[in-house]
Amino acid sequence: MSKLYAGLAAAAVVGMVGGLFAYAQMAAPDDRFAQCRAGAVGGDIGGPFSLVNGEGQTVTDKDIITKPSLVYFGYTFCPDVCPLDNARNAEAIDILDERGFDVTPVFISIDPERDTPEVVRDFAANLHPKMIGLTGSPEQVKAASQAYKTYFRKQNSDDPEYYLVDHSTFTYLVLPETGFVDFFKRDETAEQMADRTSCFLSN
Repeated sequence: MSKLYAGLAAAAVVGMVGGLFAYAQMAAPDDRFAQCRAGAVGGDIGGPFSLVNGEGQTVTDKDIITKPSLVYFGYTFCPDVCPLDNARNAEAIDILDERGFDVTPVFISIDPERDTPEVVRDFAANLHPKMIGLTGSPEQVKAASQAYKTYFRKQNSDDPEYYLVDHSTFTYLVLPETGFVDFFKRDETAEQMADRTSCFLSN
């Protein structure tokens, strides 16, 4: 059965990645960001969401994406991937700040059962003073995840408090007026992220 779940998870991730890349040929020829993109970027990604911040307040995308933002979906109990990815994102934010670009790192939990507002607030604050941590009800989290075409699935566990969550690991660059413009994969460095983000913000 575990092999079946692994196969389904792999298929879901492959489908999502395919969606991210499939749209390149449809991009407008007058795309002002064309020179900034590392490759093809999939179509209808991003959009409205309603979540809960570290103070327990309900907020929307309009409240959060007030500046260029690097948005990541993960969870605070993640043993390795999420801390490393978000530390890299925080480093990219500092590099961008040195270049004169004010960019906000955003962490959205896909584990609302354990990630309370206080937990995501502390997780974000430990990584970067500008990072915004968000959580919400299972319905709110699912809606935000679907808007950004991310994947996550809670693994089966005999212990309801200790479990892992399979999830996609892209970081999304979102601009206040434009919306989603590009994404970064795990193998990209903070410097590479800063270089491409700088290109978008200079155009």
